[in-house]
Amino acid sequence: MKRKLGALEKVDADLSSLQYKIRRDPTSYKEDFDSRYTQYESQRELFLQAPASATDAGIVSFRDLIDFLSHVADCYPTLTTRFPEDLIHVLNLHHERLEPELREKIVGSLVLLRKKEIIDSSSKSMRTLLYKKCLSDLRTSNSKSTNHRLNRTFQTVLYNLLTSDQVSSKGIWAVKITRELWKRQIWTDSKAVEIMKEASLADNEKVILGGVRFFLGGDKEREELEDESSDEDAIDMGKIRHQMGINKKTKKKARQLENAVATVKKKTRKKKQPHPLNFSAFHLLHDPQGFAETLFSKHLQNSRSKLNLEQKLQVLQLVSRLVGLHKLTVMSLYSYFIKYLTPRQPSVTSFLASLAQATHNLVPPDVLEPLVQKIANEFVSEAAAAEVASAGLNAIREICVRQPLAMNDTLLQDLVLYRKSKDKGVVMAAKGLLGLYRDVGPDMLKKRDRGKEAAMGLRSGLRKEQRFGEEAVGEIEGLELLEKWKDEEKEKKLLTKEARAEGDLVEAEFGIDDEEEDDDGWEVNEDSDSDSDSDSGGWQDVSSEEGTNALDANDKRPSKKPRNAITACEEAAGQDKEENKENTPQKTVEAAEKICTLATTRILTPADLVKLQELRLAASVTNALPAAQRKRAAAAHQATLNRHRDDPLTATEIEGLASLSKKSSKDERIAAAREGKGGRDEVRKSTTAKRKEKKREQGKSTTNREKARKKNFMMTLGKAKGKQKKSLVDRGKVLKAHKERGKRGGKRGNQG
Repeated sequence: MKRKLGALEKVDADLSSLQYKIRRDPTSYKEDFDSRYTQYESQRELFLQAPASATDAGIVSFRDLIDFLSHVADCYPTLTTRFPEDLIHVLNLHHERLEPELREKIVGSLVLLRKKEIIDSSSKSMRTLLYKKCLSDLRTSNSKSTNHRLNRTFQTVLYNLLTSDQVSSKGIWAVKITRELWKRQIWTDSKAVEIMKEASLADNEKVILGGVRFFLGGDKEREELEDESSDEDAIDMGKIRHQMGINKKTKKKARQLENAVATVKKKTRKKKQPHPLNFSAFHLLHDPQGFAETLFSKHLQNSRSKLNLEQKLQVLQLVSRLVGLHKLTVMSLYSYFIKYLTPRQPSVTSFLASLAQATHNLVPPDVLEPLVQKIANEFVSEAAAAEVASAGLNAIREICVRQPLAMNDTLLQDLVLYRKSKDKGVVMAAKGLLGLYRDVGPDMLKKRDRGKEAAMGLRSGLRKEQRFGEEAVGEIEGLELLEKWKDEEKEKKLLTKEARAEGDLVEAEFGIDDEEEDDDGWEVNEDSDSDSDSDSGGWQDVSSEEGTNALDANDKRPSKKPRNAITACEEAAGQDKEENKENTPQKTVEAAEKICTLATTRILTPADLVKLQELRLAASVTNALPAAQRKRAAAAHQATLNRHRDDPLTATEIEGLASLSKKSSKDERIAAAREGKGGRDEVRKSTTAKRKEKKREQGKSTTNREKARKKNFMMTLGKAKGKQKKSLVDRGKVLKAHKERGKRGGKRGNQG
């Protein structure tokens, strides 16, 4: 046995030295390589004939030869063309019966051959090794630039792995690899989304949940990883420079400072680069309608489905997200919710959130009205608990935000009465529903519940009854402000031109000299008045007919006083105000219905964009005034719609107001009081205390004066006594030295 082991160690040493020699001079050691390759082929044939009866010495020798050939295969590419195919053949035939070490050596050799670009791209440790090798290889290949060829090949392999056998659990590795590469933003295309789509439609529970969780949380994981990477690599240059100025200056510290500066510059350049467009997985689906219908029919409606209630709830959340985001039509989905809308149902708030997510403005109100009625009957009643009632009202509001027509007048007026409840959570939920319908459907409320703004809007015609399927016209935010400003500028220019032309006409008719007029045109009025006063020397007798004719002529004659642009604008505005006083509601409706055509008639210049930003800012200031409450409420309503369209609605948001109704215990009240007291102390902190705390959080030290204040009194007693015994001359010397040190910049001489 010792002789065999010694021979094997000698062979191992010979192979290592031969590998080193071949790497340096492949041509001189070609014959030695041929003999080793022949030895490998003979052992491979023996192993394939009887893999189960192979001896330990034969396996060790075969494994060493595989390792040797994989390291030097790139030196003899023509002689080793069959070597990768032989390894793959051995794995395919006998992967279950192979010794674990030999199997790992074959896989490691294939990975090494892949790194050397010789080839194109069942133990737990083996699977983990393969998984890590695949990820590291893909990350390395896509580090500098995207390797599209390798990515397509790998994606095709994973897609075929899922579609070939949907019952097997081997597809979980395709899910893991795709999810990790999506999180690291290596795969961001629609092919990766199609792989996870097939995983969601598989027959294995683990594969299904992996695909569903990818759609529900993959984008959030990607954003969190990006935020963590940006936070971890933060370098405090001020702290490093501060340490360099105080500590001993060494070459190592200088190198650290240079590396830190280079890292900061690299990050600055990276931040200035354009951010890549990372689309959500929901927006990269080719056929969301078919995907949603297949998911619902296969995993939810199918009675043979093996998923439990929690797993079905996750699939339901995915279907509702698809329906709400893409505005799909799956009518059987809404009837599926009816049996789960009871307060005794486990995770009922998640079902309510899914129902609200699946609602959009294209869902027929006849389909949603029974669901809203059942929620009101089951959750909102005087016999129900306050937490249940507030959750039900909040769920009804979330549904009606997306489809206001799902509510009828009678039910709405009954639900609004709950704002007079004694419970705070129920009151807030009812007021939220009331505020919603004051904006979207005030005609459904009673007159006393409409409020001032809604009542005025109904009378003026600005608020109309919403129709099914009606879509708002999309445009650039604030573009109507820019168009209005341009129209006003045109009117001002036109009035200025008319005023100048009228002034020229007066000058030509009456012979007014330009030199006598002032440049700004304001002193002309005084001159004309003085001339008229000087000319009227006394009374003259005129007949009645001549006086009437003269007055008529003076009325028709244009005035001598030239009007400037401001005066003309004020007169025009006054005339318009008097003429249109009776038609104000009609004009308001026409202005509201007018569609801005500026974006379709001209190209906006950089100056236009700057002015647009100024007008938006002015409009935001105006919206803060009480007169603009209606516009602000409408904007908030639109923001709520947009937020729910892209972001998921969780059960926590449904339960948000229910927490106000829950009666807290004595311990919870004490903890809340202590927490509130700590917050008050935080507000009352002085500026010095806040500065100290900020320094402490940043890891910075305190000044010598602050350290001296915390020193033990007995330690400072001797110094204080010594100061008292000092003479006047000694004190003068200390003061003089202190002033000189200040001029030098302290003891270290940091200045000058």
